[in-house]
Amino acid sequence: MCELLGMSANVPTDICFSFSGLMRRGGDTGPHSDGWGIAFYEGRGCRVFHDSAASAQSRLADLLGKWPIKSTTVISHIRQANVGAVSLENTQPYQRELWGRPWTMAHNGQIPDVMKWQTDYYQPIGSSDSEHAFCYLLSELRKSFPSRPNDQDLAYFLRTHFESFSALGVCNVLLSDGDTMFAYCSTKLHWITRRAPFGKASLQDQDLTVDFGTETTPKDVVTVIATQPLTNNEVWEKMEPGQLQLFHLGEVITG
Repeated sequence: MCELLGMSANVPTDICFSFSGLMRRGGDTGPHSDGWGIAFYEGRGCRVFHDSAASAQSRLADLLGKWPIKSTTVISHIRQANVGAVSLENTQPYQRELWGRPWTMAHNGQIPDVMKWQTDYYQPIGSSDSEHAFCYLLSELRKSFPSRPNDQDLAYFLRTHFESFSALGVCNVLLSDGDTMFAYCSTKLHWITRRAPFGKASLQDQDLTVDFGTETTPKDVVTVIATQPLTNNEVWEKMEPGQLQLFHLGEVITG
């Protein structure tokens, strides 16, 4: 099973600490050794990095773990291959343009029967069920809305389709256009919001502790979403199966 990592923040923030913990699960403390990727939103642009190598041994992952790229929205994924070969085109997160914005999605689970569904406008590049589901979802959004709807209408649409995906198997998802983060839990997803007064956090998968009080300002709000909690000294919120959670600038805006 793959693992997901996301971040929503009210100020440009680096994700080096959480990313370093997740990367150890890609072939070291975990079995997710079939590639990884990460997307950093910067305004209307988005930097995306992929590697088909195990993240724990990836020189690119090591670089990004030390490179404090500042972003308000981040989506990352480490892969344990089920549908589709181990290859660069099958690494996540996937990205496409919709309504003039780059939409990014990462999926954890298996929904192979979704590959029988017609994708229309958007076509997969690789051979994974996750990318097929993403292309299908964006095709349906494009047909249903001529421009971006408000978050409430979009959440209703997404929940309905994520439920349809979940009926085929397991569908934990992070999806964003760089503005709002949509997190859907089929089986397993957790989140934590850090705000003043900030304290220390210690990774589960690596001997690393950070004092966020020295790295932030009192106005900062940062939410991290992950398949499994990344730290061992903080309380993470556990999402319920079938729950869609929205995050904007670090805050929960609906649940």
